[in-house]
Amino acid sequence: MYPTISDLINDLFGINIPLPIQSFGFFMAISFLIASYLLYLELKRKENEGLIHSFEKKTMIGKPVTAQELILSSLLGFVIGLKLVGAVIDYTAFSENPQTYIFSPQGSMIGGLLLAAIFTFSRYRDKQKHKLEKPKLIDETVHQYQLTGNFVMLAALAGIIGAKIFHNLENIDDFIKNPIEALVSFSGLTFYGGLILAAITLIWYGKKNNIPPLVLCDAAAPSIMIAYAVGRIGCQMAGDGDWGIVNTAAMPDWLSFLPDWLWSYNYPHNVLSEGIPIPGCTGKHCFMLANPVYPTALYETIMCSLLFLGLWLIRKKIKTPGILFSIFLMFNGLERFFIEKIRVNTKYHIFGNAITQAEIISTLLFIAGVILFWYLWKNKNKKISTQST
Repeated sequence: MYPTISDLINDLFGINIPLPIQSFGFFMAISFLIASYLLYLELKRKENEGLIHSFEKKTMIGKPVTAQELILSSLLGFVIGLKLVGAVIDYTAFSENPQTYIFSPQGSMIGGLLLAAIFTFSRYRDKQKHKLEKPKLIDETVHQYQLTGNFVMLAALAGIIGAKIFHNLENIDDFIKNPIEALVSFSGLTFYGGLILAAITLIWYGKKNNIPPLVLCDAAAPSIMIAYAVGRIGCQMAGDGDWGIVNTAAMPDWLSFLPDWLWSYNYPHNVLSEGIPIPGCTGKHCFMLANPVYPTALYETIMCSLLFLGLWLIRKKIKTPGILFSIFLMFNGLERFFIEKIRVNTKYHIFGNAITQAEIISTLLFIAGVILFWYLWKNKNKKISTQST
């Protein structure tokens, strides 16, 4: 396992470069970049097809700088300088645990004050450069695909918050023991929590900018699927606990062409330091699982990559808004429901049955997908308002 990108570089090239980049965070960032690009392409395509339209936005130009703008610039510069300069000065502490460092009071006061002054002056100078004797309103044409960056930032923020909320609800005992660690750690993210809150946020923002919810959901479906697949690579690389149940069975003969670690794996050097000590290992992350388990994160990467490919290939053939998204809901629900059968997760006991949070949500998503598909297919020859969800 490679909890950090430095571990990967060290293993591949024998070079120890202490980088403050965790494997899970790295792949999560990559997943957002890929999703952003694909969403941009889809929004642009849907505008060309006439499903969404550009709009005119009135923008005020030439206004003088305000005290609020200067204060915000100063605060932003101070925080960045405090942490950035502090990280350079005490790089060892920063690289060993970047999350703890970022959310701690540590930093460089001089660096904070310096960047606060630079940011404030830059903001003042920029506003003075464009200041008009009489500010005026101008019409600006905005294309929906130009909002992709806003969509992704909102999705990232809402997704992480939602993922944290659902994870901590699922593991309330761990949250009570150490709430700060539970909130700031990059591990412990529940996908469906992130999906639900991000979806609500993006539908709200889309409607605010005249993008019909069903059209937006169709545009986002392939992006979400591939982002999830790439994110699971980070889970596998880091060994963050998203693994399966113990699997000590011998690999079936019909799978003998595959490497053993694809059937069962004991996650040596996992980021959680969970399991038993690794003989001869010193330093951090010197543990491996006592018994090998199913590498479920890897299975999900494979399955969701194939599901993404399917969605991407059929997206242009589907003309009814919402159909593609309903297919996404059904297949995503099925994939997650069945992977939960061999995955370690907190179980709730409902009417004598043990069931996980993900099984409950995936079942509801599958049902929602079936109902949405049936409704849209039944009414495909009628004019359905894409402004409703």
